[in-house]
Amino acid sequence: MTILDQTAAARPQARHIPDRLDSPLKAGLFSWEMLLVVVAVAIFVANALATPYFLNAWALSDLTFNFVEKGLIALAMALLIISGEIDLSVAAIIALASTMMGLALQWGVGTPGLVLIGLATGLLCGAFNGALVTRLGLPSIVVTIGTMSLFRGIAFIVLGDQAFRGYPESFAFFGQGYVWWVISFELVLFVVMAALFWFLLHRTSFGRTVYVIGNNPVAAAFSGVRVERVKFILFCLTGVMAGLASVLLTSRLGSTRPSIAMGFELEVITMVVLGGVAILGGSGSITGVVLAAIIMGLVTFGLGLLNVPGIVMSIFIGLLLITVIALPIVWRRVREGQAE
Repeated sequence: MTILDQTAAARPQARHIPDRLDSPLKAGLFSWEMLLVVVAVAIFVANALATPYFLNAWALSDLTFNFVEKGLIALAMALLIISGEIDLSVAAIIALASTMMGLALQWGVGTPGLVLIGLATGLLCGAFNGALVTRLGLPSIVVTIGTMSLFRGIAFIVLGDQAFRGYPESFAFFGQGYVWWVISFELVLFVVMAALFWFLLHRTSFGRTVYVIGNNPVAAAFSGVRVERVKFILFCLTGVMAGLASVLLTSRLGSTRPSIAMGFELEVITMVVLGGVAILGGSGSITGVVLAAIIMGLVTFGLGLLNVPGIVMSIFIGLLLITVIALPIVWRRVREGQAE
C-alpha cells in the first residue's frame, strides 16, 4: 500500500447530506398545514353530529361570517409577525374606522366615500403605529398596546353611549350581500385576498424579504435590505386590512358603536399562531393561517349552535392561544433532552 493509499484510508469519509430530507409528498403529509386540515375535518364532523342544523346550506353560509373579518386581518398580521413585529391595536382600529364612517354618514357622505374613509382611517392608524416603531425604535407590543387604548378611547369620546345607524342599502351589501346563492360577498373577498397574500408572501421578493427580516433583521440590514421601510409597509398593510374589516363589520351590523370588535385582536393573533406562524417571527405560511381561520370559525359557530355562553368561548380561545404558543417550545425541549 502506498503512502497515498494509507492517507486516503485514514481520512474520514465525507458524509453526504441530501438537498431534501424528505420527498415533497412526505413533507406535505407530515406538515402543520396537513394537521390543520385533519383538525378542521374532525371539527366539521363533530359539529354535524352534535346538531342537525349545522349541515344546512344557509347555516354553513352564516358560519363564514364568524371568521372572514378576523381572517382578513390575520392575513396581514401573519406577514407582520413573520417580520418580528406585532399589532395589538387592530380591533381598536376597527372601532375608530367605524366611528369615522359614522361621522361621515351624519354629514351625508355616500357609500363610496364611506368605504374610502374606512380604508383611509385604517391606513393612517397603521402608519402611525409603523412610524412609532420604525422611526422612534419603540417596541411594537408597547406601541400597539398604547394605541389600542388611544384609538378605542377616541371612539368612546366621539360616540359615548350613542350609536350611528341609518347606513344606506348599497353600503349594506358589503357585509350582508350574496354573490350567488349562499356564497356571500365577504367570503369571495376573503378568498381573493388570501390568494393575493399567498402570492405576495410566497412568490415575490418582498415576501422573501419579510422572512429574512424575521430571521435576522441585523443581517438583513447589512445585506442592503431596508428593514424599517419594509416593517412600516407591513404596519400600513395591517391597518388597511383592519379598515377593510371595519367596512364589512359595520355593514353587516348596520350600526356603529364604540364597543365594536371588542376582543378581535386576541382571535386574530390566535388564528395566526395556530396557522403555524412563529410568534417570534421568521416562519409561517398563508395556507396555515387560512386553515386556522376556518377552524376558529368552525369552533365558535359550533359552540354557538350548542348555546355555549360567549365567556366560555373566550376562555377556550385564550387556552388555545397559550397552547399553540407553548406546544412548539415544549416539543423542542423534549427533543433536545432526548438528544442529550
